Amino acid sequence: MEKIIKIGIPKGSLQNATINLFNKSGWKINIEGRNYFPDINDDTIECALCRAQEMSINVESGVIDAGLTGLDWIAEHKSDVHVVADLIYSKVSARPARWVIAVANDSPIKTLEDLSGKTISTELVKFTKRFFKELNIDVNVKFSWGATEAKIVSGLADAIVEITETESTLRAHNLRVIHEVMETNTQLIANKTAWNDPRKREKIEQIALLLKAALVADKLVGIKMNVPENKIARVVSLLPSLNAPTIASLYQSDWYSVETIVDTELVRDLIPKLLKAGAEGIIEYSLNKVL
Repeated sequence: MEKIIKIGIPKGSLQNATINLFNKSGWKINIEGRNYFPDINDDTIECALCRAQEMSINVESGVIDAGLTGLDWIAEHKSDVHVVADLIYSKVSARPARWVIAVANDSPIKTLEDLSGKTISTELVKFTKRFFKELNIDVNVKFSWGATEAKIVSGLADAIVEITETESTLRAHNLRVIHEVMETNTQLIANKTAWNDPRKREKIEQIALLLKAALVADKLVGIKMNVPENKIARVVSLLPSLNAPTIASLYQSDWYSVETIVDTELVRDLIPKLLKAGAEGIIEYSLNKVL
């Protein structure tokens, strides 16, 4: 079958989370060794591993039709691409990450103005330079090849611009945040020429639809239970739902089968309440996609 699109899978910290998301969406991606062109169970898609930092450059140039990368790296390169979908997931959590300016706990630096004349270490060099130029604050921005937090500890920088989700790594290096520069999340982006091709666009839209559905499903679970007729009103009153719960009478019985979808964070407290209210045979099951 003819390949329709070439899609970039972010290599590095987002790689496993992205492959897991595609798996839940119905696409199995198999990476073997150092192969940069993994197999996928869809004959119309060609996959290529690409660093998230370079993804938007390759999508803009048309080397890749579509790919997944962070809003931060699109902003870093000011890439002219079509944003197909926001996909809020990361290597750690299902929430956006933040680029922040951090200094040592014992540093006299309190404000952005205090950074005038100071050295800042970061991977996000071009964006950081533009950020401070717009504020008319003169700083020396140096590229960091990694372990950015250690640059302050070793005396190589007065401050860093670094990405964080929980700030735990910053705290472990005795750093404190003085300003948030940008909130970022993963985005599915497309080359503009590819997006204007009806066949490519249809395939990219299919991928976006199912990836988003898988992300919604990550936050939900299904629960099913049996409830006697005299307890049904009480049990149903406890149930949050996407719509209304599904209720069906059991064959030749005064019992009902009740099924609904609930938030993952609620289910641990909900199940004991349902048991006390008279529900029995409660089954909890995971979801792959919710559309």
